Amino acid sequence: MGFFKIIYGELTSFFGIDAWLEMMKSGDYSRLFTLDGVLSAIGPLIPLLLIFEIIRAIFYKRFRIEEYRVPFFIIVFNRSVGRFLTIGVVLFIVGLLEKYALLKTRFTWYWLIYGYIIWEFSHFVYHYLAHKVRILWCLHSTHHAAQHMNLSITYAHFFLEAPYADIIRTSICILLGVNPPLLFFIMFIDGTWGAFIHIGENFMKDARLGFLNHWILTPSHHRVHHARNPLYMDTNFCNLLNIWDRVFGTFQYEKMDMQIDYGITRKINPNNFWDVYFGEIFLLWRDLKSAPGFKNKFMYLFMPPGWSHTGDHKTARVLRKLSRKDPK
Repeated sequence: MGFFKIIYGELTSFFGIDAWLEMMKSGDYSRLFTLDGVLSAIGPLIPLLLIFEIIRAIFYKRFRIEEYRVPFFIIVFNRSVGRFLTIGVVLFIVGLLEKYALLKTRFTWYWLIYGYIIWEFSHFVYHYLAHKVRILWCLHSTHHAAQHMNLSITYAHFFLEAPYADIIRTSICILLGVNPPLLFFIMFIDGTWGAFIHIGENFMKDARLGFLNHWILTPSHHRVHHARNPLYMDTNFCNLLNIWDRVFGTFQYEKMDMQIDYGITRKINPNNFWDVYFGEIFLLWRDLKSAPGFKNKFMYLFMPPGWSHTGDHKTARVLRKLSRKDPK
């Protein structure tokens, strides 16, 4: 019975239906009139969309188990590791930095606009560094390893990436005056949208969302972000508002006449959990061991993925330049 109780708890936690079950048992739905209750009610949206995506793929005979196997193992692994690693990063940063905030905000619509712009900037910084600093790419590459796109990819992350991301994003937001209640509300909106933009072609073939494609980051833009086509590499770092990608020149529309090639540039077995999860760390360790001198070892840690002490660089910027010279 203990085993089934654990499985039951894991399933209800994953689908975010704990609050619904609690309300149904008690018969008290007054919680839905509070902000926390509304957020809890919306929580199961993405996991249920994932199930619907799988059912739809099965119905149209497009379902392939290998496209979901490794993300599933990553979910199980991360939840298992999480039992022994308790990191209250967000609360720690809030407590540490709130007194140094440059200004004070409140939970109003106009401060929400300000807060979301700041949040997107903080997300851009975290995400940009995750692609441009190799040690951080080792944490982020797990999310990019899949050679297809579906909603399960939103859960495929190295377990240390979330703490790193929260340190960067929370620090910037708190120092620039986004107060904690406003920040948590923005995090919920952004987390829900950030999951939705991983929706796959089996569910939504054309993911440009009409006129919204010009104003926000749609699933179409995020498919571009997950591509290894040279034109698409290291673009569309934002999550909902594309303002900072436009400001820093990393914004890229999906070209409908170009087939998206998902994944990372190195040779990888996308169906091997160990290669997906630890492959980049192993390769970094191998480069560190063979690199001559402390300076080169340091450079391998902090230069972009693909940098080499031999000068034979294969960074995103180099690959993009080469593709322009040889469009074939």
